[in-house]
Amino acid sequence: MDNQIEVTGIIGMARYRTEISADGHLLLSDESIAVGGANEGPAPAAFMAASLASCTAITLRMYADRKGWNLTQADVKVMITREKGQNMTRINRSIKLHGMLSDEEKKRLLEIANKCPVHQMLTNPIEVVSALES
Repeated sequence: MDNQIEVTGIIGMARYRTEISADGHLLLSDESIAVGGANEGPAPAAFMAASLASCTAITLRMYADRKGWNLTQADVKVMITREKGQNMTRINRSIKLHGMLSDEEKKRLLEIANKCPVHQMLTNPIEVVSALES
């Protein structure tokens, strides 16, 4: 296995509130009040969107820094839409680049955005294997 990430989610009696342990950080996930949660943290799908947005931004920063390009800020917005009738999920990502960048640099940064590791995970085959532990 090239790269392994381990995250733990623990839910107790508090309805939908889940404590997540990831890389030594404690995060909270919950559902909105509208669906019975307490809205104490982002919903699970929001974490997936956040992963793509932050990975894209980090990848752009790394590349621009390595090339010495004047990228002063990158705004990455991710919207996930579930089309249940078609059993499909659509992910729209928009990127706004700030700084003195040429058209060629902007075009290359868009290409690089598509190479971020989370983008690669989401656009290649995914297999989810579940097992019960005793």
